Formats: sequence, C-alpha cells, structure tokens
Amino acid sequence: MEESTSKTSPAQGSDPSFAEKALRMSGKSAEESARLGAMDRADEQVDQLFAQRFQTAQSPVHRAIWENQLPIDLFISPTPSPIAPATETRLNHCLTLVSRHRENRTLFDAQGKIAFPVLQDLAQEGYWGLLIDPEYGGSGLTFRRFATFLTEMARIDAMVAGLASVHGCIGAVDPLRTFGTREQKQQWLPRLASGERLSAFALTEPPAGTDLTALRTQAVRDGDFLVIDGEKLFITNALPGRTIGLVVTYESRPAVVIVDLPDQETEQVQWVHYGLHALRRGHNVGLRFKGLRVPLSHLLTPSHGDGLTIAYHGLNLGRVALCATASGTMQVLLKNMLPWAGYRHTYGQAIQTRELVKRRIARLAGLITAADALVAWCSSLLDQGYRGEMECIIAKIFGSEALKEAAIELFMKTHGGRAFLHGHLFGDHVHDYLAPCIYEGEGEMLGLALFKSLVKEHGKRYFEPIGLAMQKHQMRTFRPAHPLHLWKLRREISAYLGWRWTKAVSKRNRPRLPGMPASLLDKVSFASNQLKQLALDLSAAMAKHQLKLADRQCRMAELSQRVQDAVVMLVTALYARQRGDAFTIAAADVIGQDLHRKLTGERPSDHYFKSVSALADRVIAGEMEVLDQIPHDPILMPYPNASP
Repeated sequence: MEESTSKTSPAQGSDPSFAEKALRMSGKSAEESARLGAMDRADEQVDQLFAQRFQTAQSPVHRAIWENQLPIDLFISPTPSPIAPATETRLNHCLTLVSRHRENRTLFDAQGKIAFPVLQDLAQEGYWGLLIDPEYGGSGLTFRRFATFLTEMARIDAMVAGLASVHGCIGAVDPLRTFGTREQKQQWLPRLASGERLSAFALTEPPAGTDLTALRTQAVRDGDFLVIDGEKLFITNALPGRTIGLVVTYESRPAVVIVDLPDQETEQVQWVHYGLHALRRGHNVGLRFKGLRVPLSHLLTPSHGDGLTIAYHGLNLGRVALCATASGTMQVLLKNMLPWAGYRHTYGQAIQTRELVKRRIARLAGLITAADALVAWCSSLLDQGYRGEMECIIAKIFGSEALKEAAIELFMKTHGGRAFLHGHLFGDHVHDYLAPCIYEGEGEMLGLALFKSLVKEHGKRYFEPIGLAMQKHQMRTFRPAHPLHLWKLRREISAYLGWRWTKAVSKRNRPRLPGMPASLLDKVSFASNQLKQLALDLSAAMAKHQLKLADRQCRMAELSQRVQDAVVMLVTALYARQRGDAFTIAAADVIGQDLHRKLTGERPSDHYFKSVSALADRVIAGEMEVLDQIPHDPILMPYPNASP
C-alpha cells in the first residue's frame, strides 16, 4: 500500500499563481513557493474531472461549513442499489473460499504470505474483477457494495481484503478504468479481471513520501518508447509478473505508465528487498529501474491534469477501502475480547463485569458503528459521482486512528501480558493495526490537506482580493488597527466584514427528521451548529495569520480535527436512524457523546457511564449480531480452576 498523498506536484511551467506569489511574500524561497503553489493547479485539474455539482465546492462537507443551512440530505446514505443474485453468490463464494483455506491452514505459504493457490482460487471466483466492467470480464460492482464486502472479508482475513483494495483501487485497475483509452482497457482489463495479472501502484520513492515534488523516477521518450530510470519504495503486491501503475516524471510533469513487470529480475528491473514489520502476510518491495523500455502506448493521458490526478483518484477509493477493512478488523478484535473478558476473573468476578472493561467494549462497538457509517456514506457519494476528497480523507483518518486505539487502548490492555505471546492476535499483528495510520496518507498531513480544500474557495472570494490590493499598495502585512491600512483596503475589507456579519447572525434550523430518537437528533443539531461555527473559526484563522497561515500547521490541524469530529458525529447519528435497530442507535449515542465531549471539553457524566455499561451488556449478551459470523482464537495459557 502506498504512503504518499501530498496534493503538491512539480511546477507546470505556467505563470505563478496568486497563491505562489503570496507564499513568496510570506518569505518562502522561490523553489518552495513554486512547489507549494503548484498544489492549487493540481487540485483544480483534479476537480475538472468531475461535473461542477460534484466538485469540492459542492461537496457535503464544504457546503455544511460555508452555507447557512445544513444540506442534510447529502449526509444521508441512499438505500443501496440491488446487486444481481449471481454477483452476490460470487461474493459469498469468495468469503467461503477464504474461510475454508483458513480452517484447513492453507491460507499462508511456508514464508507466512498469502499462498499463491489462494490467489488462483479467488481468481476463479472473480475476486479480482469485482470493480471492472462486465464488458472487460468483471462484475461491475458498485463501490458501496465493494466496500462493505471488504469489511466482510476483513473479518476472515484483513490481508486478503487489503489485496483487493490494492488491486482494484490504488493498483492498475482504477487508473485504466478511469483514464485508459479503449485500446488500453482492452489490452489490460480482461487479464486484470481474470486474475491472470494482479496489480500494484508504484508512487512512493526514497526521497518522495508526502513531498511528491521530490519524485526522481524519469521517463524519457525514445521514438515509440519510454526509457525509465529510478527507484520506488514500499510497493505492496509488486511481484514478478505483476502489472503496475508507475508514476514517473515525463516532460517535467508527473505521469502514469502501465508496466508489465518481468517474470524474473533483469538488468532493467530489479527488486529491492527489506524487512518490514507491517503487512507481513503480503509482499512489499522496492523496484529499481535502469533503462527499462516501455511502449509509449502504455502512457495514460487524462483529459485534465497529470499523473497525480490519476493517483489522487485511486487514493480516494483506497481511503474508503481502508476504513472498511479497519471496521472488519475491529470486529475481529471485539469478538476476541469478549471470551477473555468472560474467562478472566479478578477478586472472584469476571472482568466483563468491571466498569473499565465495559467502557472498552462499548467504546469499540461505537468505533465500529462510526466506521461503518463513514464507509456507507463515502462509498455512496463516490457512486453518485462526487469527487469526495474531503469525505474520503475523514473516513481514512477516522478508520486508521480508530483501529490503532482499538488495538492498543482497548484490546491490548484488556488482554494484559498475554497480548505479547507468540500466537496472540495482538502480538502477531500489532504492526498491521498501526500501519493504516500511514498508508494512503499519514493522518495529520491528510488533515492539513482537508483544511486547505475547505478554505480555498473562501480564500479566493474574500482574501485573494485583499492580497491583490496589498500587492498594489506594496503592503507586506495588514494591520487592522492601522487607519491607513483600513482606508487602502476599504472595499475589500467591507466585503469580508459583510460576509462575517451575515454568517454570525444567521441561525441554522433544527433538522426535521421524523421518528429519530431525541438523543440522536440532539447530536445532529449539535454537529450542524458546530460546522456553522467552524466557518467563522476557519475564516478567523485566515484573517489572523494571513500569509503565515501555511506555517501554522498545528492550528490548521486543530481546526481540521474539529471538522472531522463534527462530521463523524453527524454521519453516524444519521446512519443509526436509517438502520433503526436499538443496538446501532445505542452505539451511535455512545460514540456521539464521546465526540461531543471532545469538541466541548466537557467531563463525562454519570449518565454517560451508565449508557456505556448498558451498551457493553448488550454486546456481551450477543445483540451485536455481526459478531456471530466471526470465529475467535483460543485463550492462550489458560490457568487451572478458572471459571467457565
């Protein structure tokens, strides 16, 4: 899985944008300004791929912040489209197949990796073509059903689920489906659908993780061929005989080339091996290219943008898939927490009767419910045609951070010392529980990208005119207390103050959601008002820090996190209303109370502790029915005279 997600790209050779000029005015070097300023051009190019009503400025999160009324319908996931019975049968066969291999202990090979016969068996069931159109031999699955299927597969094995995401979302499949010519699709998609070729995406380089302006892998044209030199790092699923989407620099721009890797190392393609704690059940290697000749016809040429446009598109899918897989993994953790909580006794009582352990059980149930809500919402938006960048970022950050908390704070601490035994679920997979915080973009860096996407249009409308006026009057800073500054910028400042006054005095109507439990309706209303207030807070940060805002990463991260928390609360409450069952409503209420306190700084009430214990009792009693489908590992080192 890739870890690079910066929204920056190398300068495209066009005139400096206002953002680039502003960065120079703030004291940035010409090189840094050019690289960071190119972010705006890359972002706009990605947006142009989508119809206007599906672009970032029309996205649910953007509108929830900047519009006077909450567009609540955009936060309610529509009823999933029915799936053809034959396709559902295919999905069930894949699940049964992996379960059977697990039970027969044939899921892994001698090196502990997913065994090749398993990949072949999955190919026979159509696993690798789920997202590929039937025209090219695939199932044409909606992304929502694909994402929920990944959760189901992760309950059996997270690595098998992850390989489907690598192949279909961030591998070669999505770039070809979305940006390939008809000839390119015909050349590769049937083989990718059948599993004859599995795929990966090669983006990260030794010097280029978050900073993709540092890409050094070059493609130089030589007649009808491209000659490629460079090195890639941390590439999951890049084995001999695989097909990769390779990001290179071509004619001073990022580009993506589809490359069929040879069946063994050659002088032109070599594998770079290293030890990696995470993804131990999969293959993760580096790739070194030296004079590799690839036909020019393998180059993908999007109608707008460049290679990073292609990369960002697949990464959005991968972020939702990561959250879906995290949900299934957390369900496995919860299923394996319960037998131990009933078995382990202290002072004559099972620890599942202890309030602290109940809090952990309830918290984990709430995290799972919120992750499921985000997956349903984001995947539905993508199916509708939305770009969904901010929404997918929120899902990725929440899913990865929730999994980390579930593993460390909830699962490990409940199991105590046994968590570190060989053969224990935690001890054997701890790195896999932590790695998602990095894959598909490190969380805090993605939070900054979310912030920048949120404020871009507002900045263009109100702050860019002020900046241009400052340039005209040769002002490096604006001091509101300075009368001459106010006079010189009077028109631009008046427009901004008018917006701010209108926003401050406007009130949002309480959402009308008939039949919604009062506890959840309160959370929807609270989240709505939080998002409205955040428009003022985001704008205030822009006004206060002005040209120095790009260096105030901690402030941007804090504001971004508040946006994320409010959105998660809103989406989870609405998801629980749709589901309608008492357990989901109770779980959404608990996670909603947690997010409310996080946003306000309030202390937990006794009522909260009672609701937590009540939810845990429901989990222990078996009301979380999805857990019935998950087997649990045996208790390690059982002690004599233990209560059953």
